[in-house]
Amino acid sequence: MTNALNVDRTADVPVPPGPAKADRVSRRQVDKFAQRRDQLAAAALQTLAELGYARTSLREIAQNTDFSHGVLHYYFADKVDLIIHCVKHYKAICVQRYDEILAASDTADALAEGFAAGLARTAGEDATLHRLWYDMRSQSMFEPAFRADVLEIDDSLQRMIWRVVTGYAELSGRALTVAPATAYAMFDGLFQHALLRHLSGAPDALDTLRAESLTLLPRLTRD
Repeated sequence: MTNALNVDRTADVPVPPGPAKADRVSRRQVDKFAQRRDQLAAAALQTLAELGYARTSLREIAQNTDFSHGVLHYYFADKVDLIIHCVKHYKAICVQRYDEILAASDTADALAEGFAAGLARTAGEDATLHRLWYDMRSQSMFEPAFRADVLEIDDSLQRMIWRVVTGYAELSGRALTVAPATAYAMFDGLFQHALLRHLSGAPDALDTLRAESLTLLPRLTRD
């Protein structure tokens, strides 16, 4: 006769996933959450770019997209969180574009032309998106919540500009004459000034940006 106390009932009890499986599930959930944030940010970006930081709330963004206020609030703590994510997502795309120009250029002239044309093109096609970035960067002077992320984005843009400048120097066989921060400040100044003129209706703003970028790049190097 079998002793009931000795009957093995563990087969009826679900076995929890092991650490490796649980870790895979957790990573998958995190990835899906991040992908959803990217999707929402892409949908909200145009509204943010049109209205700017001060005139935008999560509710207003929801009214201009296919997503409810509740959904936006689930994925983003507040509008600062959303704006930061939007700008970081867009600027990462911008950096990738210039890296592709650099990778495709086999001469210094080709790189200079591609880079200058890229600056002018994005200033024209994505003017409101770049305006949002400068709005956010200005707000970081007053809004501490923006500061760390603005510095991170700024650093990624500086490194991107430096890759272009060093790539040009290598392809032309010339030596660099500036530091990374100086090169970034010079191109950023040209770009921001051109963007302001373009948004103000100056017909030559983009052509001037392209021409000045072509002139500046060789001046950052010497024989």
